Amino acid sequence: MNETGDSGIVNSQPAGSYGGQYLLPKSDRACANVLGVAVDALNLEGALARVADALESNRKGYICAVGVHGILEARRNASMAQALADAAIVVPDGTPTVWVGRVQGCTSIDHVTGPALMREIFRRERFSRYRHFFYGGKEGVAGELARSMLREAPDARIAGICTPPFRELNRAEEDDLMVGIKACKPDIIWVGISTPKQELFMRRMLPRLDTCLMFGVGAAFDFHTGRIRDCAPWIKAAGFQWLHRLLQDPKRLWRRNLRNSTFLWHIAVQLTGFRNYSLPARSDSSLGGYVLAPEHGGDSWQPEELQPISKWVLEPAHKAAQTCSDD
Repeated sequence: MNETGDSGIVNSQPAGSYGGQYLLPKSDRACANVLGVAVDALNLEGALARVADALESNRKGYICAVGVHGILEARRNASMAQALADAAIVVPDGTPTVWVGRVQGCTSIDHVTGPALMREIFRRERFSRYRHFFYGGKEGVAGELARSMLREAPDARIAGICTPPFRELNRAEEDDLMVGIKACKPDIIWVGISTPKQELFMRRMLPRLDTCLMFGVGAAFDFHTGRIRDCAPWIKAAGFQWLHRLLQDPKRLWRRNLRNSTFLWHIAVQLTGFRNYSLPARSDSSLGGYVLAPEHGGDSWQPEELQPISKWVLEPAHKAAQTCSDD
């Protein structure tokens, strides 16, 4: 890298290794229709089984955790609606989505939060051979998250971390990211840049990145590093997790929660039959569904094997985690 921070890497092209047969999720999968967004009728165990199946079958896709905020963003933003439609899995991250699913007859649906899904994937033996990459958070959060997850799961294979700027990437930065991901070969990329940015980012970048699955987990980075306190299970079951979050960060969340209150009106209109919401069709392109991914394997990336490709794109996660045992 030169003194200006340029990586010296040019002419990076979208990954060509992602061509091949498309494997779409089953058309008869059970899902709830929440204001025109298809939310998979899954509980935590069902979601983990679907993720394991995708990884073991080497199928490519992205996973969204959607609650009231994401549903309303999809109503306002056609691109967000399409991103959710093209997701391989959309889990019900929010008690209101669970309630709507049960009213519609989805008896198996239950609350599946992004932080819980992340924690279980790191803890369980079935996922222990897969390599992880953290993308998101404020400066230093991704490294702290790596240390936190290694405390939870000491044998976890963390390939790298990235702290992106608080804006959309330009083309050169996207190319840098592609090169970095290709170098450290994660099977899973955890994206924590908030809704709707993370859903749009995953839909746009997944075909270009050398990885198998991407997860949009939002505040999971802050939950697992202690910046946000989780609430008791009974608070989640009662549908008051939003209030617990609001009390911790009122300055940032009060406007969002005020807008989210319109969900009650919209869902009442849908459930009483005064308005029907059709589900958008999946895109007829590599942005939707599953496509065969390249094999990932080998040992976890070691920092000395690759220099950071820019000032912000790639940090050696194992170096960031070296102080874990000293904490």
